[in-house]
Parts: sequence; C-alpha cells; structure tokens
Amino acid sequence: MTRIQQDRLALSTGVTLACAIHGDPDGMPLLLLHGVTDSHRSFEPLMAELPDEIYAVALTARGHGDSEKPEGRYGAGQFADDTAAALDALGLGSAVVFGHSMGSMTALRLALDHPGRVRGLALAGAMPVLKGLAEVEAFHREAIVPLTDPAPRELAVEFQASTLTRAVPTEFFETVVAESLKVPARVWRAAFEGLLAEDLTGRLHELAAPTKLFWGEHDRYATRRAQELILARVPGAELQVFHGLDHAPHWEDPAGVGRALRDFLATLAVPA
Repeated sequence: MTRIQQDRLALSTGVTLACAIHGDPDGMPLLLLHGVTDSHRSFEPLMAELPDEIYAVALTARGHGDSEKPEGRYGAGQFADDTAAALDALGLGSAVVFGHSMGSMTALRLALDHPGRVRGLALAGAMPVLKGLAEVEAFHREAIVPLTDPAPRELAVEFQASTLTRAVPTEFFETVVAESLKVPARVWRAAFEGLLAEDLTGRLHELAAPTKLFWGEHDRYATRRAQELILARVPGAELQVFHGLDHAPHWEDPAGVGRALRDFLATLAVPA
C-alpha cells in the first residue's frame, strides 16, 4: 500500500490549500472534506483503510490547519467553490465526495452548485441545516463569539471530545486537538456563522448524485431527524447506522467505515 503524501494546491479561487493524497492517480477519485476546525489529518485513519485503487485526496479547507487563512466569509459556498477549484488543480473532472459534518454541507453545496463535479456523495454526520439546534447555538454564543487568540486548548479538547462516544487513540486525538488550535479565533467565528446561516433543506430534491449517509446513533449534532429529512428529500438516498458511534464514526471505527465506504464506491459506475 502506498503511503499518504502531503501536498499543497494553489487554487483559482485565490487560496492555497494543504492536502493529503493516497492511492493511484488513475484510480477512482475520492475527495475527503473535514469538519469545522479539523484538517486533512482527521482522515488519516480512514485513508489507511483504503486500497491503492482509490485515489483519495483529503483537503484542508481555507482557514484551517496549514491552509491559507484569508479574511472574509467562511461559508459552505466558499468551501464548495474551493473544492471545485481543487478538482481543477488535480486535473479531475469529477469525484466521489466524502464529507464529514461541516464537510457534509460543503459536499452538498458542491453537488448543488457544481453538479457535474460529483459522482457520488458519502456523508458522515450530515447536516443540511444547523440553525435551531439549541446546544450548537449556545456553544456559538457562549464560547465562540467572545473567543480571542490564541484559542485555549481546553476549548479544542472539549469540542473534539463532544463528537465522540468511543475512545480513539490518544495520539490521534492529540493530533486533531493540535489542528483545531491552528485555527484563528476569527475563523472559528466565521465558520460557525457560516454553518448557522446555511439551510439546504429547500434544495435537497435537486440532488442527482447517488447518496449514502454514514450516521453514528449517538450523534447529537447531526440528529436522526436530520438524516430522515435527507432521506425523504434526496432521491434514492440510503442510510447506514453505526451503532455505538457518534458524530465522527470514521474516527471511532475507521475500519468499519472504511469497509462501508468501499462497498458504496463499488456500487458506483464510474467512467474512466
């Protein structure tokens, strides 16, 4: 199996993104889009479960990790445009897209705004709308709005731990905490404001790409109600429940999610 390689992509949208690449460039293209304050490093356990026949590229969104952090808005629209530009930079016309949490919103916007670029959607912790979830709104109001640099470690630890029910390896947890601490306070605020402003429920019926939901039964951010909403509005969408897992099932059980993702990819008729 090939090793995961680090790279950087200069995009036509004016930013340079850090990324990780694994697999044969001639294989099935798979983009991996992370959650808020994460980075491409959050996909390292999952990428290790993927065969070389899958050309997996994990992007670090603008403002996050080691990607550039420009001033301005940080909403799903900006992230989706960056993702389309990343496909251009990679020389890919389209790809299957795996989006986690915030990345699920980015993936949905990409499929809606750039439908020809998405061959399939695999969504973990999927959220077509976040506004109205009292716990998230309280966290934004009480912890994010008054945040100043540098963000305290305690905030990153609490936030990342809140996405888990099952313990993950300590080294990996420390990695995702360290990546969160690379995010400036202004980006924490802008990204949460972007999440809370997004509501894709009225456009879900427009989606044409095959869609599979990967949902941990203990997820309190991407609720079961949110999954049922997507299933009801996205033609042909399917749900796989991961029992005993939470908002980041690919962290808690990368082998299980890796198998499910490989099975989903095998169902897609991907042209050469």
